Amino acid sequence: MDDLDQELLSALRHNARTPVSSLAAMTGASRATVAARIDRLVASGTIAAFTIRTGHETRAAGVRAIVMIEVLGKLADRVADQLRGLPQVRALHSTNGKWDFVAELEDRDLVSFDETLRRIRLINGINSTETSILLKTRKTGF
Repeated sequence: MDDLDQELLSALRHNARTPVSSLAAMTGASRATVAARIDRLVASGTIAAFTIRTGHETRAAGVRAIVMIEVLGKLADRVADQLRGLPQVRALHSTNGKWDFVAELEDRDLVSFDETLRRIRLINGINSTETSILLKTRKTGF
């Protein structure tokens, strides 16, 4: 997966209904290239579905977790772009203190979750992580 794939995933996570022509304009790639890349991402399983976002209470993820992430040097923007491209990352927050980012993850089962954590830890620029699996939600909303 290269930078163009990551850009497309990031844009589609923000709005899965973004037209190919708009994606091409955002990335500087041709419409044909963007369409081919999206088709390849779907065929490889990187994009599993184009869907809507629902409230937390309607999600049926098997594993939910919070991952605190420490980034090396000045690579925060690059790391954030790659994290936003992962479909399992439901939210990404920048923070102060020891951890640079807090990522909210959802995955279908522990095997998939383990693979997602492996992929996150392999991102260039990530120094360390700490993960807490969420067991039971006791309150939602503000």
